[in-house]
Amino acid sequence: MQYQAPANDLRFLLFDVLGADKLHELEKYADATPDLISAVIEEAGKLASEVIQPTNQIGDRQGCSYDPNTKTVKTPEGFKQAYTAFVQGGWTALDAPIEYGGQGLPHTLKFVVDEMVCSTNLSLGMYPGLTHGAISALYAHGSEALKQTYLEKLISGEWTGTMCLTEPQCGTDLGLIRTKATPNDDGSYVIEGTKIWITGGEHDLVDNIVHLVLAKLPGAPDTTKGISLFVVPKVLPDSGERNPAFCGGLEHKMGIKGSATCVMNFEGAKGWLVGEPNKGMSAMFTMMNEARLMVGMQGLGLAEMAYQESLAFAKERLQSRSLSGAKNPEGAADPIIVHPDVRRMLMRQKVLNEGMRALALFTGHQLDLSVAHSDAQIRENADDLVQLLTPVVKAFLTDEGYNNANWGQQVLGGSGFTQDWPLEQLVRDGRIARIYEGTNGIQAMDLVGRKLSLKGGQLIRSLFAELSGYLKDNPEAPYRKELAHGIKKLEEATLWLAQNAPKDPEQAGAAATPYLRVMALTVIGYLWSRMAGVANSHLQAGEGNRSLLESKQVSARYYFEKLMPEIDWLLADIVSGKDSLMAFNDEHWMG
Repeated sequence: MQYQAPANDLRFLLFDVLGADKLHELEKYADATPDLISAVIEEAGKLASEVIQPTNQIGDRQGCSYDPNTKTVKTPEGFKQAYTAFVQGGWTALDAPIEYGGQGLPHTLKFVVDEMVCSTNLSLGMYPGLTHGAISALYAHGSEALKQTYLEKLISGEWTGTMCLTEPQCGTDLGLIRTKATPNDDGSYVIEGTKIWITGGEHDLVDNIVHLVLAKLPGAPDTTKGISLFVVPKVLPDSGERNPAFCGGLEHKMGIKGSATCVMNFEGAKGWLVGEPNKGMSAMFTMMNEARLMVGMQGLGLAEMAYQESLAFAKERLQSRSLSGAKNPEGAADPIIVHPDVRRMLMRQKVLNEGMRALALFTGHQLDLSVAHSDAQIRENADDLVQLLTPVVKAFLTDEGYNNANWGQQVLGGSGFTQDWPLEQLVRDGRIARIYEGTNGIQAMDLVGRKLSLKGGQLIRSLFAELSGYLKDNPEAPYRKELAHGIKKLEEATLWLAQNAPKDPEQAGAAATPYLRVMALTVIGYLWSRMAGVANSHLQAGEGNRSLLESKQVSARYYFEKLMPEIDWLLADIVSGKDSLMAFNDEHWMG
């Protein structure tokens, strides 16, 4: 089926719930009027369904191909044309800085576009997606000379960018990297080493690829405190010469086969330092945090496409009769959407997808406030929420996005297991999102190990202030009792961590994943209460899209009845501690 952008839901969230229709009142986003935001939603939806989606299946079937003689990579048929259309439409520049050719629009709009692109071709979307992270890192940490050399062409999409972290002997523990950087007399560096799993490391979409590479300077500490960041172009901008940064081969993957995942060999390549020596990790995290939010949108995008496909199938597939009597008496059987178990799978997809979209756009809106609001306190509070929720968006949206793709496949039954239907590709493509840019377990450890203690606990206090402030200001809030219960359980879980984690880090490790889920479910509950409240108000006033608003009322009820109660057993998991988890000795595993 052809993808249908969730335009009505996006407008409802942005304009009626989050207040993004007022972003144009901020000087930085003066151009982001409601009319412009609506136009972006409509045009991005057309691009996704008409230009990007047709390349998805062929990208999966063909994959990328590597030529060992030229060390080059060819992308699947149609990718270059679709990428060119994406670039010519100005989509690579959407929220990029104006002074280097960007449009300077709100980050929230990029979240919207990311979801649509990931729904229709995740592999293709990764080429401009990683480029955006490179833009942010260079803009935040690069010298003016580096900005002048690279940003305009990266923002225009004429060049693409990569993030080169992982090596064969190390992944998350980057202190173990061996890639080295030796100074030249002219201020450049000689980069030598091998990186693996590099998205877009080599391809034929553009003529130049700008690699951001982590490496160690001579004499640097042999830890993460000794890592520096370098920009290493495929083609040297000043001379046009080929830099010896070559693809050594492609990874053979379960999914995202249209994305060129490369082994990269830096064979004495020329590079330039980004930021300060031995401060590469802080510079890279500018790129990494942005990438983590983008990956969250990947999980949501795939889940939305899976829902649309499985809903269409359930409406048409005839099998058995409804338990309450025939609903299609003229036919041989009823459509399977009448069956409670099929509806259970569809409702879980729909309600979680809409809740996850609300969480993502809430975070994107806070990101915009953190950089554009005139009030310093509002900027700080918004930044607190963005920092706290970034690992939650990445982990929860990719966990549940993947689960929802699985539920979509289950709705199709045997058909979902075949390549005649797109669900099996969505499931394969979605699996990686829970792994890259830091596995979801690492996201959970980042949340409990770093974010809860940052600024003396201010980040989590900002979240509790947001949640409790809503209940205080809205005494008639829908599902107030259920939401208050969730907030209380999140407070109990936070207190348990504060009391136990400092004495035993393994307690924090054991509690991290369930704690992240408690936070995600609570914040999504807060947003479902807000959505239900807006729906109630509009219906009472006789305004808006009645079908959409009524669906929000039912969906909110489903969320609080069927999904939010998971918080109780998650808290039981947390407070039970690590003992049973860590009790096995080596002999027990195969006992």
